[in-house]
Amino acid sequence: MTLISLIIALALEQLRPLGNRNRVWLLFTRYANHLERNLNAGSNRHGVLAWSLAIVPAVLLSLLIYYALHALSPILAMLWNVLVLYLTMGFRHFSSAFSEISLALAEGRDLDARTALANWTGQGTAELSVEEISRLAIEQGVVDSYRHVFGTMFWFVLLPGPAGALLYRLCSMLNQKWGNRDADEDPFGRFSASAAAWLDWIPVRLTAASFAIMGDFEDAVYCWRSQAKTWGNYANGILLASAAGAIGVKLGDPLRQDYSIRFRPELGLGDEADPNYLKSAVGLVWRSALLWLAVILLLSVASHMG
Repeated sequence: MTLISLIIALALEQLRPLGNRNRVWLLFTRYANHLERNLNAGSNRHGVLAWSLAIVPAVLLSLLIYYALHALSPILAMLWNVLVLYLTMGFRHFSSAFSEISLALAEGRDLDARTALANWTGQGTAELSVEEISRLAIEQGVVDSYRHVFGTMFWFVLLPGPAGALLYRLCSMLNQKWGNRDADEDPFGRFSASAAAWLDWIPVRLTAASFAIMGDFEDAVYCWRSQAKTWGNYANGILLASAAGAIGVKLGDPLRQDYSIRFRPELGLGDEADPNYLKSAVGLVWRSALLWLAVILLLSVASHMG
């Protein structure tokens, strides 16, 4: 049931992609904003309470619905899994932006590529060269693929019903809203950041290992071990360093943004990024996802045989 739910959800997402600004996530965002307005008194414990009120009821409700439907029919429970997965995961969350940027660069429409990249990342892109656009797009694509595919997939498989997928997606959203703040100045988001880091610890490393297996293994492992810690966010550093090594491209490095130089450490080995490497990055993500599905299939078969 787990594997079938994943395959159906991924197929539905390819046929009818659901954007981040759909009504379900807009409703949750408004609820999170309401909790922050009413509970943020500048204390970590208030952040814990807000996080719990935002996530625990939704996860428990998803489990109750799952078990109620399972008591009626396993098929109904599987359809509920598919629905939640359709809302929480998918390649099209990042691949559509990837494709738009890649096509614009291939046709020499650098301005359109910069605009698409700015809309996707929320960063200034007016001064970026083609090589810098390619670098930043690959970096954002690798991180987004983890958030929307691998992290969600891992927790869906680990926890019963759709609880894991929903837990991970909601926790990731709250971390983006609350967890990226200075913990000393605003401790409200400290727990959100800690919870996200805890949920990411294992799947980040499994994803990086998948990149290594499906790409250049030696370079991916070397970059992971020697370069990941230099990145500001260690989890993202693991993902980006292993992906860069796996496809043989250089990521990181300084960027020209907001009329200044934004210095960043170098990640990866090999050639400078160009539009061709965007396709290589997408291929790496797809191969890694297929590897995960194959492993889940083997585990399911072993479980049934046992």
